[in-house]
Amino acid sequence: MIPFTASGHSAPVSSSILCGTPRPSASYLVIRAESASQIAGYRQLRHDSFVTEQGLFTRTDRDDIDDDPRTVVLVASSPEGRLLGGVRLAPATATDLGWWTGSRLVTDPAVRASGVGPALVRAACAFAEASGVLRFEATVQQRYAALFDTLGWQRVGSRRVAGVEHAWMRWPLDPVQRAAAATKSFLGSTLAPLRRTPGGLGPAGFVGDDGVPVGGTDLIAACDAIIPSMVERDPEWAGWCSVLVNVNDLTAMGAAPVGLLDAVGAPTRGILDRVISGVAAASAAWQVPVLGGHTQLGVPAALSVTALGRTRAPVRAGGGIVGDPIRLTVDTTGRWRPGYHGRQWDSTSTRSSADLAAMTTLVARSAPRAAKDVSMAGIVGTLGMMAEACGTGAELEVSTVPRPADAAVGDWLTCFPGYAMLTAGPQAPAAAPHSVVNTECGFLTRDLGVRLRWPDGVVTSALTPAVTGLGSS
Repeated sequence: MIPFTASGHSAPVSSSILCGTPRPSASYLVIRAESASQIAGYRQLRHDSFVTEQGLFTRTDRDDIDDDPRTVVLVASSPEGRLLGGVRLAPATATDLGWWTGSRLVTDPAVRASGVGPALVRAACAFAEASGVLRFEATVQQRYAALFDTLGWQRVGSRRVAGVEHAWMRWPLDPVQRAAAATKSFLGSTLAPLRRTPGGLGPAGFVGDDGVPVGGTDLIAACDAIIPSMVERDPEWAGWCSVLVNVNDLTAMGAAPVGLLDAVGAPTRGILDRVISGVAAASAAWQVPVLGGHTQLGVPAALSVTALGRTRAPVRAGGGIVGDPIRLTVDTTGRWRPGYHGRQWDSTSTRSSADLAAMTTLVARSAPRAAKDVSMAGIVGTLGMMAEACGTGAELEVSTVPRPADAAVGDWLTCFPGYAMLTAGPQAPAAAPHSVVNTECGFLTRDLGVRLRWPDGVVTSALTPAVTGLGSS
């Protein structure tokens, strides 16, 4: 329920000084329509406005979107329950790709100057964003386009609806860009002092990579830490993931894992034992021993793991060139990890040890020009980091990205997918365990940044250049 108010009420000075200004009662509420009567009332308002008053349609304004079970209707109601307006949202494609449209915005003529219309638009934008939508558009009557401008919408062209030209407008959704800005954009400047020592941040060609070659050897080293809150909240899963993400790093480098070192801190023995239990289970599953490390009790929760692997031909994240096809190799089995819906996909905890070991060899056997494992930055964010390392941009074909049936596209492109490798350039075929798929879904471009290509041919920006600021490898 989203409350909005058009009231100009203010509290008496004495009351506001002592207690703060009390929140006035809402003049109307915007909610998702659930009852048949709400839907019927909304459709009646539409008929009265678009058919009777404006004459845009001859007999009815009903269309296929009304019959789509995925369609969401938001309505504004007075505190007494009187329907004041509504708007509908729905996926634009038969398979929901995270591209939605809003349409049939209508308000009761008696309240058109009260702010109900703009409130419904804002609510629709909020609903789309909360639902993981990546592209949200509307065709707007020209006389209302200026209102959408003031609300922050962008004009992208014009389209005809019922024979009348409308403004084609887009709400600027940028979940990938915001996530990258919050978690990756500072890396270049923060890590710059490490470059002052020769070899700092790795040898030339491997800056910003998943792992780093140890000079004069065939060793690859990788290191990852787990968020402390996850260690306290879900200790076994944190332990499992500490091995998973490090093995993935070595896999992307084309290296065979040979050992792990862990550093664990925990406030209680119970949490410590559960973390170690998760690490031990993953160590056994991937058949990679924990060689040693550091363990401390009575301290804030902390967990990091260093992984060592071997390869004579490491695969760089920055080895791709303009025009190289992008492929995603991903395990489509599994489910959302309980408590992490839309953020962490668990495809590994139910896999056999043999399957997990085979998956660590896929990049080495396919020998692409470039590879990077998909991290917490998600598929799009990781693609941006790989393109940055290559000194290129990238374009991703949304409809061709392989995904599990239970994962919405918006969530899938931005989550941690368990096991997923982005590769670029020519590569040899490599047999994989069941449900591990390898699909071409884009290419590296001369224009920097990452763009999404949609089934209608429209290309939208997902990431600006310089995701990490580390530059090309």
